[in-house]
Amino acid sequence: MTLHTRRTFLKTTAAAATLAVVPSRAMTCLAGEADNPAAKKAFQVAAYYFPNYHLGDARNEKAKGKGWNEWQLVKDAKPRFPGHRQPNKPLWGYTNEANPKDMAQKIDAAADHGIDAFIFDWYYYEDGLFLERGLEKGFFGAANNRRLKFALMWADHPWLEIHPWKLDTPQKTLYPGPVSPRVFDRMTDYIISTYFKHPSYWLLEGRPYFSIYDLTTLLECFGSAPATRAALDRFRKKTAAAGFPGLHLNAVVWGQPILPKEKTPANAAELVKQLGFDSVTSYVWVHHVALPKFPATPYEHVQEKYFEYWLQAEKTFGVPYYPNVTMGWDPSPRANQSDPYVNRGYPFMATISGNTPERFKAALEATKERLAARPANERVLTINCWNEWTEGSYLEPDTVNGMKYLEAVRDVFSK
Repeated sequence: MTLHTRRTFLKTTAAAATLAVVPSRAMTCLAGEADNPAAKKAFQVAAYYFPNYHLGDARNEKAKGKGWNEWQLVKDAKPRFPGHRQPNKPLWGYTNEANPKDMAQKIDAAADHGIDAFIFDWYYYEDGLFLERGLEKGFFGAANNRRLKFALMWADHPWLEIHPWKLDTPQKTLYPGPVSPRVFDRMTDYIISTYFKHPSYWLLEGRPYFSIYDLTTLLECFGSAPATRAALDRFRKKTAAAGFPGLHLNAVVWGQPILPKEKTPANAAELVKQLGFDSVTSYVWVHHVALPKFPATPYEHVQEKYFEYWLQAEKTFGVPYYPNVTMGWDPSPRANQSDPYVNRGYPFMATISGNTPERFKAALEATKERLAARPANERVLTINCWNEWTEGSYLEPDTVNGMKYLEAVRDVFSK
């Protein structure tokens, strides 16, 4: 997703091998709603969804012109080195996710292939919403939206100008990540009334699942860990007051979180405990694995190193860790296409090669095997990603592989 920048990615890869998590024995299964067949499944599969592929976003049009969305970068992409496959072309065409009919096609495909929920990358800055139309217009308007659950991951990072990034240019922040405590409280009111009460919201043990991408930015909103915990506790109380048995707070832990006014990394496990998170997960493998071979590192290497991270993760945090399976990695469409493709940091960086549908399926199978050893209510995983086209990680069908990545999910998790 647009969650990576040169600065944050370099910081992340430097600390890639140090974090982790541990499943407790008390967490997560979908609420047993009558209209939710996923509640009876042995595994819960949630795919991240990056919603920058629609018309009519006011911020995009102000910055880039009428009708601009990230499909433009997909169309403009070029091969950058021998054997590099670009541009990738969507089999369904350049769909408008804010159109309920286009979103209905995605919902049916996901539900038919073993995916239980979309986790929307969700943006809310000091001045309000961004990229919400895919969810609020497309998903909410789709006649079949009861077939699939949805949840939010608050993408609380700064939005930088990386569409595209010009090599060696200064970073330009368009929207700072932290929000004020007042805006956070207003934001959580909106989340509860607009999303949690929707009949398709993803619930774990009856509690709405809400994920937060960046702990450092979260802490900057409030100035200290105790103040952050107090704000999250207010969020929990408001959710309970709305009629839910509680709130399931998930942290996407990557890199090393920094406490406000500090220069050294915090203990991530202690921080997760102190802030009261219920679970931890990952967004993408490359948050935890360096890519040593430029311009392309083999998929098998990245999977092997990520699984090592996962093993370490299960020994560190006192809450469940929901593993991630990443389809691929290629952020070159976000790199200015006329610049040389050199190893200079995101998005000028190594890609993942050999991520065939067969190898992706093998990674899913290995993940399922390891998850099967857990208690039934802890068998949850995330996939990167439904549609990260400009980062080379997407399940949506393209003109080369068709539905094969979705078929891999179906073959492994629809049994």
